[in-house]
Amino acid sequence: MALVYANSDNFKEEIAKGIVLLDFYADWCAPCRMIGPVLEQIANENEDIKVVKVNVDEHPTLSSDFGVRGIPALFVIKEGKTVAQKAGFMPKDALVDWVKNA
Repeated sequence: MALVYANSDNFKEEIAKGIVLLDFYADWCAPCRMIGPVLEQIANENEDIKVVKVNVDEHPTLSSDFGVRGIPALFVIKEGKTVAQKAGFMPKDALVDWVKNA
Protein backbone atom coordinates (compact mmCIF):
# COMPACT_ATOMS: atom_id res chain seq x y z
CA MET A 1 0.00 0.00 0.00
CA ALA A 2 1.60 3.25 1.06
CA LEU A 3 3.92 4.75 3.61
CA VAL A 4 2.44 7.90 5.09
CA TYR A 5 3.90 10.47 7.48
CA ALA A 6 1.06 11.55 9.73
CA ASN A 7 0.61 14.74 11.72
CA SER A 8 -2.07 16.11 14.01
CA ASP A 9 -4.15 17.24 11.04
CA ASN A 10 -4.37 13.95 9.13
CA PHE A 11 -3.70 11.33 11.83
CA LYS A 12 -7.28 10.18 12.52
CA GLU A 13 -8.04 9.97 8.82
CA GLU A 14 -4.90 7.92 8.11
CA ILE A 15 -5.60 5.25 10.75
CA ALA A 16 -9.38 5.02 10.32
CA LYS A 17 -9.68 2.25 7.70
CA GLY A 18 -8.08 -1.09 6.92
CA ILE A 19 -4.96 -2.57 8.47
CA VAL A 20 -2.46 0.02 9.67
CA LEU A 21 1.04 -0.52 11.01
CA LEU A 22 1.66 2.62 13.07
CA ASP A 23 5.26 3.55 13.90
CA PHE A 24 6.21 6.22 16.43
CA TYR A 25 9.83 7.17 15.74
CA ALA A 26 12.50 9.86 16.04
CA ASP A 27 15.22 10.80 13.58
CA TRP A 28 17.93 10.48 16.26
CA CYS A 29 16.88 6.95 17.32
CA ALA A 30 19.22 4.21 16.01
CA PRO A 31 16.65 1.35 16.20
CA CYS A 32 14.15 3.64 14.44
CA ARG A 33 16.64 4.20 11.62
CA MET A 34 17.17 0.41 11.41
CA ILE A 35 13.47 -0.38 11.12
CA GLY A 36 12.71 2.50 8.70
CA PRO A 37 13.78 0.64 5.51
CA VAL A 38 11.94 -2.48 6.72
CA LEU A 39 8.73 -0.48 7.08
CA GLU A 40 9.20 0.98 3.59
CA GLN A 41 9.55 -2.54 2.18
CA ILE A 42 6.43 -3.68 4.00
CA ALA A 43 4.48 -0.70 2.64
CA ASN A 44 5.69 -1.40 -0.91
CA GLU A 45 5.22 -5.17 -0.85
CA ASN A 46 1.87 -5.51 0.99
CA GLU A 47 -1.21 -4.02 -0.62
CA ASP A 48 -3.28 -4.73 2.48
CA ILE A 49 -1.00 -3.00 5.02
CA LYS A 50 -0.76 0.77 5.31
CA VAL A 51 2.32 1.99 7.18
CA VAL A 52 1.84 5.26 9.07
CA LYS A 53 4.81 6.98 10.71
CA VAL A 54 4.63 9.67 13.40
CA ASN A 55 7.68 11.64 14.54
CA VAL A 56 7.52 11.83 18.35
CA ASP A 57 9.57 15.03 18.48
CA GLU A 58 7.27 16.85 16.07
CA HIS A 59 3.99 15.43 17.42
CA PRO A 60 4.37 14.76 21.17
CA THR A 61 0.62 14.91 21.79
CA LEU A 62 -0.05 11.98 19.44
CA SER A 63 2.67 9.87 21.06
CA SER A 64 1.35 10.79 24.50
CA ASP A 65 -2.20 9.82 23.47
CA PHE A 66 -0.88 6.33 22.63
CA GLY A 67 1.17 6.06 25.82
CA VAL A 68 4.47 5.80 23.94
CA ARG A 69 7.37 5.48 26.38
CA GLY A 70 10.02 3.95 24.12
CA ILE A 71 10.69 4.04 20.40
CA PRO A 72 10.26 2.64 17.90
CA ALA A 73 6.76 1.96 19.18
CA LEU A 74 4.70 -0.15 16.80
CA PHE A 75 0.93 -0.51 16.84
CA VAL A 76 -1.41 -2.61 14.72
CA ILE A 77 -4.66 -0.79 14.07
CA LYS A 78 -7.56 -2.48 12.34
CA GLU A 79 -10.53 -0.37 11.29
CA GLY A 80 -9.43 2.40 13.65
CA LYS A 81 -8.96 0.20 16.75
CA THR A 82 -5.60 -0.71 18.29
CA VAL A 83 -5.31 -4.52 18.39
CA ALA A 84 -1.60 -5.02 19.23
CA GLN A 85 1.50 -3.09 20.21
CA LYS A 86 5.26 -3.69 20.57
CA ALA A 87 8.42 -1.69 21.00
CA GLY A 88 11.73 -2.20 19.26
CA PHE A 89 13.10 -3.69 16.08
CA MET A 90 11.64 -6.76 14.39
CA PRO A 91 12.73 -8.51 11.17
CA LYS A 92 10.45 -7.91 8.19
CA ASP A 93 8.87 -11.38 7.98
CA ALA A 94 8.16 -11.47 11.72
CA LEU A 95 6.68 -7.98 11.56
CA VAL A 96 4.36 -8.84 8.66
CA ASP A 97 3.22 -12.02 10.43
CA TRP A 98 2.59 -10.05 13.64
CA VAL A 99 0.50 -7.45 11.78
CA LYS A 100 -1.55 -9.97 9.81
CA ASN A 101 -2.24 -12.22 12.82
CA ALA A 102 -3.03 -9.46 15.32
